[in-house]
Amino acid sequence: MTSKPTIGFIGLGKMGAGFTSRLIERGYSVIGYDIDDACCQAARANGVEIAESPAKVAERAEIIQLCVISTKAVEAVILGEGGIAEVTKGQSKIVVDHSTTELETTKRLAETLLERCGMQFVDAPVSGGPGAAAEGRLAIMAGGDQAAIDAIQPLMATLGKFTRMGEVGAGQATKLINQALVLSNYCVIAEACNLGNRFGIDVSKIPDALSSGYAGSNLLNDLLPRMVENDFEPRGYARQILKDLHMLQDAANALNVSMPMAGTANSLYSMLVSQGKGELDGAAIVSLLEGVTPERPS
Repeated sequence: MTSKPTIGFIGLGKMGAGFTSRLIERGYSVIGYDIDDACCQAARANGVEIAESPAKVAERAEIIQLCVISTKAVEAVILGEGGIAEVTKGQSKIVVDHSTTELETTKRLAETLLERCGMQFVDAPVSGGPGAAAEGRLAIMAGGDQAAIDAIQPLMATLGKFTRMGEVGAGQATKLINQALVLSNYCVIAEACNLGNRFGIDVSKIPDALSSGYAGSNLLNDLLPRMVENDFEPRGYARQILKDLHMLQDAANALNVSMPMAGTANSLYSMLVSQGKGELDGAAIVSLLEGVTPERPS
């Protein structure tokens, strides 16, 4: 029986905790790192060995997974002091980035890693929250060399549905499409919740009532009950949603593609974050729409 590779995991926050718990449950040895000591301590308590830097993680792991908050954070993990690119013997190692990052930066980092230390790079952003990560139900959309994709396939199958979309960058492109679909629907579901409340119906029954029709969806099942209960405990942050919407808008502008629905979501989340609600879950968008006075036709 082939032994499982040692996994490095950088970024031990909410998503990282879900990833690493799944990996440990499935018998992988995990070495991790996070800039936040509290995250490191929580991960250690759950069986993750903690290293002192990303470079130290990469020295000991065969596959290094990243799940950090921004493009700048990915750059720091790879190119910064104590970063992955300091590892000189990386020919057999693969970096798998699950973060949502800028497309052109992703391509540049992949080239840099290959040139400096021989490491392959796969961009593999995910859809699904910490619970989906812990239960192996993520949607994982990837871009990278076919040989690298084949090498990480068994690991990715442990975490969810894994699809190669093309070469490096294709994963991030697909994630932007995912965000266009999902985040616009956050706003639509919030509108529907508000409308249902005004009608005076039991909005909590809507997901079940619509489950067999075209409107039924995983997102509706997850999001609407939390909106009904005003449960805005963050599974992901509104400020992160806004960051993704900005990236989506920038990419669309660069391609001269009109995306008015995504633009509306961008405007709404900008308003929400400007109200000091950036640390709440994205479901909090319903609180913004509850206070909007509808425009009436003249």
